[in-house]
Amino acid sequence: MRAMHVDLNLLTALDVLLAERSVGVAAERMNLSQPAMSRTLARLRTVTGDPILVRSGRAMLPTPYAEQIRDQLHALVEQAHTILTPPTDFDASTVKRTFTLQCNDVIANALVADLTARIRRTAPGVHLRLLAESGTTVDDLREGRADARLSADEPEAPDLRARVVAGDRLALISRLDPATTITMADFAAFDHVVVSRRGRVRGPIDDILDTHGLTRRVVLSAPTLDVALRAVITGDLVTVAPAACVTRLAQHPAIATHTLPFALPPIRAILSWHARLDQDPGHRWLRDLIAESAAESIGGAPKPPDTAR
Repeated sequence: MRAMHVDLNLLTALDVLLAERSVGVAAERMNLSQPAMSRTLARLRTVTGDPILVRSGRAMLPTPYAEQIRDQLHALVEQAHTILTPPTDFDASTVKRTFTLQCNDVIANALVADLTARIRRTAPGVHLRLLAESGTTVDDLREGRADARLSADEPEAPDLRARVVAGDRLALISRLDPATTITMADFAAFDHVVVSRRGRVRGPIDDILDTHGLTRRVVLSAPTLDVALRAVITGDLVTVAPAACVTRLAQHPAIATHTLPFALPPIRAILSWHARLDQDPGHRWLRDLIAESAAESIGGAPKPPDTAR
């Protein structure tokens, strides 16, 4: 029962006392006064029922019990300090670890090549799993099914953290001449493809058109930007998508981007993760790598790292 009252500080003090065999030197190592260390030794004697150190002339000698436990005690203290001291270093060149990233398909298509190249170059033992966005994003992050999420949505849950890693503007994507100026009436007259993983056909753009007495015809709702662009290329349709992402994704010479005839706020690529991973060195490395890759692939300088809501 007495042993249950021993804390790590007391075990550390015993380890130092046995190593130094001097109350004064042990006090200096632990940044304590000599009277405080003497009181600690007295407490250790009470707890163990053993003198621990016995004065012999000017020296202090360990008892047989102290000699018996010294090596085991030192190993125990070292192990305890290791457990209670989270690692601060992350060697990407030697680590073997799998990270799971939930990613909006538009963003994934724009940065996957650059991000993969960075991982292969700096961390050959790291494996990246890309998952599509799901309807249970918070639970996926909270329960560890995903290490991070990259999308245009800012998390609202208080236990999630967020970092803006890139920015882009929305543009009209079509097969028209790039120099063509698109008016509001032109925009409404086109047959549209809407990108929505949930199958939605209406959004903020339609609200803007309503204020001008206009409506557009949505002939296709596509779950991914890649599908939407194929429809634009082959079906004489138009879509609205992030300009930089389309530039990265679309290699077809017929694809062109046009300035929208109305104002829309810029969109952002937002990296989010659960708060329990804030201080994990490997996860911090991943967040920085994603931010660098997103800024290079999509554009816009990353915000200061790890901005919590």
